[in-house]
Order: sequence, then structure tokens, then C-alpha cells
Amino acid sequence: MNLRSVDLNLLVILDALLAEQNVSRAGERLGLTQSATSAALSRLRLLFDDPLLTPVGRRMELTAKAESLIQPLRDALAAIEGALAHDRPFDPSADARTFSISASDYAILILLAPLVRVLSVESPNITIHLLPRTSDAAGTLRTGKADIVIEPRALFGDTDYPNQKLFVDRWVCAVDRQVGRSGSMSKEQFLKLPHLIYSIGPDKQLNTADMELVQAGVTRRVEVTIESFLLAPFLIQGTNLVSLVLERAVRTLSGLESIVIVEPPYPLNELEEMMYWHPRYTSDPAHVWLRQRIAAIAGSLG
Repeated sequence: MNLRSVDLNLLVILDALLAEQNVSRAGERLGLTQSATSAALSRLRLLFDDPLLTPVGRRMELTAKAESLIQPLRDALAAIEGALAHDRPFDPSADARTFSISASDYAILILLAPLVRVLSVESPNITIHLLPRTSDAAGTLRTGKADIVIEPRALFGDTDYPNQKLFVDRWVCAVDRQVGRSGSMSKEQFLKLPHLIYSIGPDKQLNTADMELVQAGVTRRVEVTIESFLLAPFLIQGTNLVSLVLERAVRTLSGLESIVIVEPPYPLNELEEMMYWHPRYTSDPAHVWLRQRIAAIAGSLG
């Protein structure tokens, strides 16, 4: 293939298509219409002599050829971006840049909501795409779907990806005021009550506290499971449900007068919230600025 005959803009669109696996979302990510993105996909199919995306039921899946292009294409685009950004200063008050951040709704409430408020004033040309947390955080970075992943250390696991500790939080039990009126909870009561637990993804990945209890052999009666951490306190109101929640979230949410928090009867490790990124962005001036801004907000949480 003669590189001079290739429209390099197509490769940027291909990168978005491979990450999103959806024409509409890829177009939104790049600021293109669906018809323009579809036209680009048609050209890419001719260029690579491969469908790249094929319909499977209601969704699109990558072909084997497309899967093989993910990493080399991301590395090539990152190299080009790095070369263009080399020694070029970044002015967050004027420059335009788009970042994608993958995080749980808890991290969005505690950390990224304050970030969005600050950037809307200080950096009006910066666009932030907030992506839902996935059970494959490392894959999200590897494929370039997210520039930054906010994830508990215990869930991301050991990794060579660059990372930075942001803050810690502790687990507490959330219950309706009538259930927690004594201000404490015994192991007997904890095991007797029905539980609401937070899990995510098709494999129902548990949060770190529930994982600890499972590993310790603690058996509970799970009555409700939910994928939105922040909805848990609202579902508990007026019920006998108990749920392990993070203290910062409960104290941040308003309108929860009927919910009280009590100490869990089992010792649980604190949650360490971390920031992860791909090494291709370690020296990128704009990326460095964003990481510093996130770290500064985390440091102000107390």
C-alpha cells in the first residue's frame, strides 16, 4: 500500500470505530455526522479489503483484521500526536483538546464532577467524555478508548501502566434509619438482614468490600444487585436492606435524611482510588496538565 494514496484522516476515524464499535458513537467522539462516519467506514473497508465491523444481532463486532489493527494503529497515531506536540506549550485556557475518562459513578460524583465545574470556567475549549467503568480497565487504556482510567487499586491489579494514587475512602454500612437506630450493627444482624450489593459487567464483578467478604467465607442473603453505586442509598430507604457503601459518597449525596451509616461488623480494607494512563501519554503536555488538575482536586478532598 502506497502511503501517499491514503487519506490519513481515515485512520483517525478508524481508531474511533475500533474503540467504540459503533458508527454513531464514533462520529460523536470525533464531531462527525453519522452519514460522514458511515461513508468513511465504507472507504476504510475498501482500503483494507475487510468489513472491519460486522453486525451481530443488534451490535457491531470487530473482525479479526480489525482486532489486529487496534494496537499498531493506536501506537502510530500516538507517535504522530507526540511528534506534533513535541516542545509545543499547552495553554489550557485557550487550546482545544478532547479527553476520555473511564470511571465509576462514585468517582464521577466525588472527583470528576468538581473537575468538570473547574474546567468549565478555566478551560472552556476542553471537552471531557466521561465513560462508564468497565471490568477490563487495562483494555480500555490499551485500545485507546480512554485517556485516563480512575479505578480502585485492588480491582485494576498489578500493572506496568503508569499510575498515581488519588485518595482513599472507607466502607460503611448504609441502612434505613429505623433499621440502624441503635447506631451499630452486630455480625448476627448483618447476616440476618437482606443485602443490596453493587456489581458491574456481564461477569458481575463485585466491589472490593464485597469481594473481601466472599473471600472470608461470609455468606449473606443478597436480595438486590445493582450496577449504579450511587443509587444504592436511595433504594435502601423504607426497607430492611443493608449495603456496603463508601463514606464519601453517602456524605456527599443530599436528601438522604432517612439513611444512616454504621460501622460494618467485619474489618474491611480502605478503598484506594487510583489514576491510570497509557505510557504513550506520559510526556504529552496536555495529558500532564489534566493529570495534575485531577490530582490537585483529589488532594483538596481532605
